[in-house]
Formats: sequence, structure tokens, C-alpha cells
Amino acid sequence: MQRPRFELPEALVMGILSKLPVKSLTRFNCVCKYWCSSFQTPHFISNNYHNNLENNNLNLLLSRCDGNTFQRYFSQLSNEKYQNYIVKQNIHLPFFKNDRSSVYGACHGLLCLLDPSKDKAAIWNPSTREFKILPPSSIQRPPYFSPFEETYLTLDDVSFDHASFGFDSKTDDYKVIRFVTLTFVNSEEQYPHPHFMDQVELYSLRSNSWKEIPCPDYKPTETTLGNNYVDGICYWKTETGAYLDFRGLILSFDMGNEKFSILPIPEFVGSFPEYYVNLLVFNGSLGAIVYPTEGIDTSFDLWVTSEGVWTKQFNIKSISGVVRPLGFGKNGDLFLRDTNDEVLLFDASTQELKELQINTYLDHFRFTISLHAYLESLVRINGIQENIEKHVIRQPARDASNEY
Repeated sequence: MQRPRFELPEALVMGILSKLPVKSLTRFNCVCKYWCSSFQTPHFISNNYHNNLENNNLNLLLSRCDGNTFQRYFSQLSNEKYQNYIVKQNIHLPFFKNDRSSVYGACHGLLCLLDPSKDKAAIWNPSTREFKILPPSSIQRPPYFSPFEETYLTLDDVSFDHASFGFDSKTDDYKVIRFVTLTFVNSEEQYPHPHFMDQVELYSLRSNSWKEIPCPDYKPTETTLGNNYVDGICYWKTETGAYLDFRGLILSFDMGNEKFSILPIPEFVGSFPEYYVNLLVFNGSLGAIVYPTEGIDTSFDLWVTSEGVWTKQFNIKSISGVVRPLGFGKNGDLFLRDTNDEVLLFDASTQELKELQINTYLDHFRFTISLHAYLESLVRINGIQENIEKHVIRQPARDASNEY
């Protein structure tokens, strides 16, 4: 007697599949055309991402510089604390060869990569391995007239920095904003004095183009820890005043209305020159980690804002030998860099500090190590597969000691 055949409702099947890792879903694309097309619908992509968000399925990338080739690359860390966040694989970016590529934000599983010294940028989905090269800037560089020298100056250099990456929910569009500094000199002088002009550019993934937007009165002064985008708003630290009379401010940009705003940095941080204030994203909210600029033992305060109200989340007291924070992993675990440029982990649940087995002694510019977190996502960016043009090369770590 043949057993009856039971079929699960399609909605239930899709609900189960949406909880799976992106790597598994990629394999299941070949099961049937219906599954393949369903995985590409906005509803399924959204469900899969929010399942990862609810389960805090963070993926961690450590940005490093190869001591032999001097090329920037990423080490992907294991997701589990019990594995001591060992390096699973190293990811190289030949597209940015000989460039100083950096990560400028993560949004919906996408990373924005940009070289500050060149007009070179890309959006990358590490989970689906899709890679999109952004077009070069089309913004006009106006001539610069110096009233003091009574002549037009020559454009000598263009730099791109303080970028941020986010999502405009009003237009269903991903955008990149970056600050551009134009350097002009008098080419007839032997030792010309540089003159600077600032511009701001905004890229739209939907139109695949850049446009110039009005430049704010304030310019970002420092980079953030990992990410500076929260719920449609990008944030940077800026400042006003003169030496010994600095006043910290927060510069924000709304991806929807494309307007800048200025927010005060709360007085709880103390005297500005005596404390570092690093902006970051903590559990989906804007946070600030505050620590003294001098001292043998370093303490850290984490403050988080919700609806304009800042509250202290925790304090880490007197950690000897720690130079600066790198960012947060799962469950509030704080990654740190010590005076030997080694990577440490402060376990928020046990209040213990331990050194991770990530060998950095072969790295170049070890003080530039940075941490970047993202969630797995199926979001498509109309790019190419990373291995087609070999823009991204992945190499498994040789062993658990992470020597390479």
C-alpha cells in the first residue's frame, strides 16, 4: 500500500527557508525555478534579513594590511565566541590593488568600499558575493580664484573621505555620501601655498550616478568605529572652536530629505581635549564610546541614544595596556587594540579580558586595524560575481593559529 503524500503549504516552506543562511539558499537555487525566483522577491529578502537581525547573526571582518605586499585585506572571523573568533578566511581585493581601500559603512548586509586618495568606490555583498563598481564622479571642479594672489589657481589634488553608506526608505534606494577636498596651488610658485575647497557628493544606486549637494558649514573631523548609519541617518563627529576651547558636535545627514543637521555632543563626555569620543552603532542605535586621551590605565564608557536621550550602557574600568577600541561583536563583546597592536576581547558577560589568537606580527601598519560587522543578506545590487573579474579573492586560513 502506497503511503499518502503530504505537501507543506508554500508559505510555510518559504518561511522555513527564510531562516536559513545565505550560503544554503544559494545552493538551493538549483532545486527548482520556483525557489530560485522566490528567493529574489523583496518579501523573501526582507524576511531572511530580519531573521538574521533578530538572531543577531553578525559577521565580523577585520581590516588589515599585508606585511609583504602592503595590500589591504580582510580576515573573516568565526561567528562563535567559543571558537575565540579565529580567522576562517582571508579576503583580498585586487580591484583596490595599490590603493588604500577602507570600509565606509554597512547597510542591509552590503558594504561600501572606497579609496580616499582616488575616485574609486564599490558596493559589495559578501554573502552573495556580488560586487558593483561605482562610476567615477561626474561633478564639475570649478576654478578657484585667489583674491590674495589675484590669479586663478591650478587644481593639484582631489581626495575623497568621510564617506557613509545607507538606505533611503522613501525611494527604496541605497546611497553613498562622501566629502571631497579640492587642493589648489599657484603653479608658477616654487613652493606654493595650498588652498582648499570642499564639496559633497551623493551616489544613488537606483540611478547609478553621483550628484553634488550643498556642503555643510562643518566637516567631519574623525572616522567612526565600523559604522555610522542608523535608520536612514548618517552621523559623524565634528568640532568647533580653537585649541583648548574645542566643542564637540555631531553632524548628521538624512538620506531621505538629503539635508544636514548639527547635534550637540552631551556634556557627560567631559572636557573635549581630554577625552576621545568615537561614534558607533550599538544594537541598532547611535552610540558613543568615551575614553581618556592620556593615562596608563584606560577606562571606557559606552553611551547610547534613544529618541534624543543618552543613557550609559556600561563602564569598563582600568584596562592596562589598551590603546583604543575597535568595535563590538555579539552580545556586547568589545574588541580592543593593545600597545603591542594585538587584538583583545572584553567579554561583557564575564567582565574578562583575553587576547585573541589572531597573529598580527606580520601585518604592516598594525595601528590601522579596524573591525566591521554586517548581517547576511540577499539584497541585490545589479553587480557582477566577485570572482568573474577577480575583484575579490578568498583564501582559507591555513590553520587555527591564523598564520598565513
